[in-house]
Amino acid sequence: MITVVLNGYKRGDNLNEQMEALKNQTLPPTEILLWYNNPGDNDLINYDIGTEIPVAYCNYNFGVWARFYYAMNAKNPYVCVFDDDTIPGRRWLENCMNTMNEKEGLMGTVGLLYPNPVLPQHSSYYEHYLRFGWPTPGNNEKTVQVDLVGHSWFFKKEWLSYFSRELPDPKYNTCGEDMHFSYMLQKYANIPTFVPPHPRNDKELWGSLKGGEYGGDNNSLWNSNQKNVEGTPFRQVMNEYFREQRLRGWRLVNEK
Repeated sequence: MITVVLNGYKRGDNLNEQMEALKNQTLPPTEILLWYNNPGDNDLINYDIGTEIPVAYCNYNFGVWARFYYAMNAKNPYVCVFDDDTIPGRRWLENCMNTMNEKEGLMGTVGLLYPNPVLPQHSSYYEHYLRFGWPTPGNNEKTVQVDLVGHSWFFKKEWLSYFSRELPDPKYNTCGEDMHFSYMLQKYANIPTFVPPHPRNDKELWGSLKGGEYGGDNNSLWNSNQKNVEGTPFRQVMNEYFREQRLRGWRLVNEK
């Protein structure tokens, strides 16, 4: 019923832990795929992942978008794409499916909600948001509708047709897939975006148990000085893409 797509990039040490967390799900995936961006020094060589699941090795870093195109190979009607710093609680997939049955939409373990009014021309507005999910479980006892989600994405496979309907400028290959997916679902199918419940006292329902620990390392684009193919700092690229999406017509929850 559920295909999980894992994403690898310089965090091979997390893969076995992710696999174990997926095997222990109360609603375990029946298929797991791995997209591995630019392995470089073969940092998967000490792991047995390739003997357990299909792995697509890419000798070039195509950024954060390629894994969603790879997800089109999924055999199941539901897909969950994970960042490589995301270890889910054992009831996360169950949580997503239950929420999907109640409120159909794109699900994620971190959600951003922007205040009203929003100025589309504001060049740095991406960084001004309310956050929901595992970082703020006290604010997320119940399902919350948000503008975009990240760290993991749970959705119907058929919705990938909306994701691929409009293609990004290659300069945005390191970011923007989260904004793009929510916007495309909104634009073409009026499908909303949600963060399922993250009760403070029940981490089994959380989508990420070690996000603060694993997501804050030197491989994090957000925490580093990495730049895109044109040499623009990552934070600036995120703000530029946010502004572009808004000018194209992306409507935020608080302004509808």
